Amino acid sequence: MKKTAIIFFSVTSLLAAVSCSDVKRKPGRIYMPDMAYSRAYETYSESPIWKDGQTNREPVAGTIKRGDMLPFHLAKDRAGDTANYFASRAVKNPLPRLTLTEHKEAERLYLVNCGICHGTKLDGNGPLWNDGDGPFPSKPAALVGEPRYDQMPEGQMYYSVTYGKNLMGSYASQLNPKQRWMVIAYIKALQTKTVPTSDSVLIAAPALVDSAAKAPAAATK
Repeated sequence: MKKTAIIFFSVTSLLAAVSCSDVKRKPGRIYMPDMAYSRAYETYSESPIWKDGQTNREPVAGTIKRGDMLPFHLAKDRAGDTANYFASRAVKNPLPRLTLTEHKEAERLYLVNCGICHGTKLDGNGPLWNDGDGPFPSKPAALVGEPRYDQMPEGQMYYSVTYGKNLMGSYASQLNPKQRWMVIAYIKALQTKTVPTSDSVLIAAPALVDSAAKAPAAATK
């Protein structure tokens, strides 16, 4: 009798321990299985479709994401070579002229990524130079008012922003291709003193931005 009680107690304890375990081999009935278990392949999960079983895949070579611009066809020059840098002079900005809304967005992108060096007025007097009191030992390039950059073709600017040039590093990871072209269009608009005043009209302004706001009023007189 005592032996039977011990066996019964042992079996009961074992069953209780198994039933109270955190590991649920059989979850029981589920009212809506597709809400409890995803039918999609989750990130980093195994996939039977591919031989290596991995879900995450690199994009197919030679393809671009829907809505993206075509990639820049000129590769970065090797050390000591400048062939593609000079070839980029022939590349034109594929974007149409910026509207006022696009111009403002391009200005924001410029201030976030470029203003710290080249200055909010594109005069090279950003916080890193600060009239010679900043941490930079030499003044960055003035993008407006300096013939070398006023006359620099858009494609060559794009090459420099994409791959870096001299002390400036690449901004390809910060700005996508369209954003890079927008920033360049913004710089060219200020260089040529031609800024958009609406989302449909582009006029030549006598000064940079401030006087452009007065141009529509003068045109209506």
